[in-house]
Amino acid sequence: MSNIKRIASKNTIYVVLIFLVVLITIASPNFLTIHNIINLVTTESIKGLLALGVAFCILSKGIDLSPGSIVALSAVVSASLIQDPTYTAQLFKGFDLPPGIDVVIAVLAGVLAGTFFGVVNGSLIALTKIPPFIATLGSMVVVRGLAMLYTNAYPIPMLKPTFKAIGQGSIGIVPNLLIILVLFVIVGWFLLNQTRFGKNVYAIGGNIVAAEVAGINVKKNIIWIYTWSAFCASVAGVLLASRTGSGIATLGLTYELDAIAAATIGGVSHNGGVGRIGGVVAGILILGVVNNGLLLLGVSPYIQQLVKGVIIVSAVVFDMRKNAKAA
Repeated sequence: MSNIKRIASKNTIYVVLIFLVVLITIASPNFLTIHNIINLVTTESIKGLLALGVAFCILSKGIDLSPGSIVALSAVVSASLIQDPTYTAQLFKGFDLPPGIDVVIAVLAGVLAGTFFGVVNGSLIALTKIPPFIATLGSMVVVRGLAMLYTNAYPIPMLKPTFKAIGQGSIGIVPNLLIILVLFVIVGWFLLNQTRFGKNVYAIGGNIVAAEVAGINVKKNIIWIYTWSAFCASVAGVLLASRTGSGIATLGLTYELDAIAAATIGGVSHNGGVGRIGGVVAGILILGVVNNGLLLLGVSPYIQQLVKGVIIVSAVVFDMRKNAKAA
């Protein structure tokens, strides 16, 4: 019995997830249908990518408020390069481009445009000692403004089918978006658990002074942490443009809040140095189950926001109590 209690205590987040699934299934039998589950995981995959990136920042006792804006910038940059069928031919006039290379160019351009601002965020925080909240808040505003300026606030529609197939396609019944999310989960787990970089992230979040004394290059690692976060958001932006079939400068609004919420609910401590990728995945699913379940039950969107807020605050209070007991 003590073993069961210990396992349950260590994996409380999964117990909560199972409880929510059972509760919502009883309230709405349509919840556990294949169609609805596929819709749920597809919808949460984009925000899930952001959560995997933000989790690294929180683990290092920082925060990243810019992923939502990076989603928008990456989306409009990639969309602009894959909209007009003659654009890439004009851009690379005189070169015989292989079929499909325009899709590769669009994806790479979107990812690089967004990831660049991760390097900027990390450099500002590491080299100037600006608090992560302020640095990424400024970046959030600047990047959103660049997305607006780039498009003049107009949507970029009519994207090529080959590009849209990335976000809208599937392998069997499994959506491409879910496959990509699973790949990022595996990469994120590997980085945190099997590399020196992951150990450094935990060390920096646990005690930055001790990390420096131990010989860890804190500045370099902080830059890499925020670059990873921006890379995840950039990929999410390209996928969102592909899924919606357009690039819009307002894409990704408040996505960073959902990403932070998912990581927090998943047990990533804002005191730094504590958290697991498995917990982040559970946090993503919990938010998705709550949103989807309340939608199926016809609950007002305003009440949905209230419920989400209560869950987030409760998760933080629980985390603080647990850490206080551990201390």
